[in-house]
Amino acid sequence: MGFTDFVSESGLTLLDRWVQTRSYIVGYAPSQADVKVFQQLKEAPAVEKYPHAYRWHKHIATFESEFETLPGDPSKAATAYGPESSDLTVNPAAAPEKAEDEDDVDLFGSDDEEEDAEAVRIREERLAEYAKKKAGKAKPAAKSVVSLDVKPWDDETNMEELEANVRAIEKDGLVWGASKLVPVGFGIKKLFINLVVEDEKVSLDELQAQIEEDEDHVQSTDIAAMQKL
Repeated sequence: MGFTDFVSESGLTLLDRWVQTRSYIVGYAPSQADVKVFQQLKEAPAVEKYPHAYRWHKHIATFESEFETLPGDPSKAATAYGPESSDLTVNPAAAPEKAEDEDDVDLFGSDDEEEDAEAVRIREERLAEYAKKKAGKAKPAAKSVVSLDVKPWDDETNMEELEANVRAIEKDGLVWGASKLVPVGFGIKKLFINLVVEDEKVSLDELQAQIEEDEDHVQSTDIAAMQKL
């Protein structure tokens, strides 16, 4: 289903309900999903009507200077995110009391109990064409956004060399993202780095083991956060 728009009252209501139980559009950290939706809103939603969307908008605004470095796919449209089914409805009261049996639904608007042979033929052709198109659609590869902590041995470790060695690792399905050095105490800083992996192509255990092979710089690695795209 996804978001439909961010202008109409129904679109804003859908967004408000989506973030009612979420801090972010996707996962547990800001990403390109939040950026795309945020950029579709010309101003913050009215707090009186959309309190949850207003709270989310104000929170994401604090990351505006970091938008380009946030993980995720920047090529996706904002409407690619949001509810994927009719579980989240804008007006549940308007739904019919009893769902119509799927087998009885007429996809092409015919209400006649009796159909002539030509109408049956056209309907069957359209159903077959629809099934063929649906079967031919390739399922997108499952991806994960990962935040990785890379810990050095001590405060004398050359962190520039450490990061360069990490980013030098190349794998099909691996994309390195933004990074920063985070103080951990006693003058020691760890490397906090984001990456996107295709789940079927990249093993995080193997990637961590490969990073830790740099024994001159790396003491250990830990997965700080992970979310599905």
